[in-house]
Amino acid sequence: MLPDRTPKRDGRWRDHREVIDAIAYKFQTGTQWVHLPEKYGNWRGVYNRLRMWAVDGTWERVFTALVAQADADEDVSWAVSVDSTIVRAHQHAAGAR
Repeated sequence: MLPDRTPKRDGRWRDHREVIDAIAYKFQTGTQWVHLPEKYGNWRGVYNRLRMWAVDGTWERVFTALVAQADADEDVSWAVSVDSTIVRAHQHAAGAR
């Protein structure tokens, strides 16, 4: 599913798992890219790989494979629940006077 680890430009890519961990950390914590911990490597490399995988369809292939595996293992229920409940805010909640 993931592209091979062929080096790009002059550098060698870090292990894909480390990059995926870095991406997960970024989105779980909400931290800015520049504040990504050093253990994940250069934040620009992680960001660039995230963008490249988005453009080349890697994330869609991963998602499709995970859904197919979950279906095969019967791990996921695809039942859908829709709720149209409307909760009114207090009249002063939006600053009304």
